[in-house]
Amino acid sequence: MYMNAIVAAAIIGLATSTPIEKRQTGSSSSEFSSGGCRDVLFAFARGSTEIGNMGTVVGPQTSDGLKSNFGATAVATEGIEYAAALAPNALPGGTDAASKQAMQDVLNAMASKCPDSVIVAGGYSQGAAVNHRAIESLDPAVQDQIAGVILYGDTQKQQDNSQIPNFPVDKVKIICQPGDLVCNGTLTITPAHLTYGARAGEGVDFLTQQIKGAQAKLKARKAKREAEAKAKDIVKGLKDRMVAKKGVKIVA
Repeated sequence: MYMNAIVAAAIIGLATSTPIEKRQTGSSSSEFSSGGCRDVLFAFARGSTEIGNMGTVVGPQTSDGLKSNFGATAVATEGIEYAAALAPNALPGGTDAASKQAMQDVLNAMASKCPDSVIVAGGYSQGAAVNHRAIESLDPAVQDQIAGVILYGDTQKQQDNSQIPNFPVDKVKIICQPGDLVCNGTLTITPAHLTYGARAGEGVDFLTQQIKGAQAKLKARKAKREAEAKAKDIVKGLKDRMVAKKGVKIVA
């Protein structure tokens, strides 16, 4: 099992050293922590041994797809700063407590600082496990603000019955390549596990659909708040005019 993981690390090292096409998102991105709120906040956890905080296999491609759909300045991508070491893959839950906490800290910060932003998340390989463990125990209010989660090569797919525990099933999409054995509950790495960049478009399509749905709900809630505020102002204005005209104190 560990030999397979070590071989996989070497293969990933070769894959990440291969030239890739120019794109907006590199192997690291900290647009939320450095730039604050935007319309869409995307938190992503890379796979084991990947470079930076986004990796190169599928994280940057997913980010770029979202930026293409919503505008580069409307999306803030934040890679999760976790160790992405090999050993935690063998732990119950597929990762360690520190990695879980790192993602929870980012998601909690996004929700508390940017209540009017739509949050989406994602992960690849061990990064998918980090999503499972982080999101399943978030405060319900934070979970509610997360519109969608995309998981590639999910090492916890079988263990968690193709879902994130304590989180709506319809907010999660798991993409597994044919022949990727980690999706069957093993740590056996096959070449298929390294090819998720080719399926980033599917992940982008899912998150885009989820974001648009969440934005429509946000717009409706905002319109309701504005209408309620306007109604209160009208009532207050009427009361003030009546008091001024009659000199009568009106109890609200």
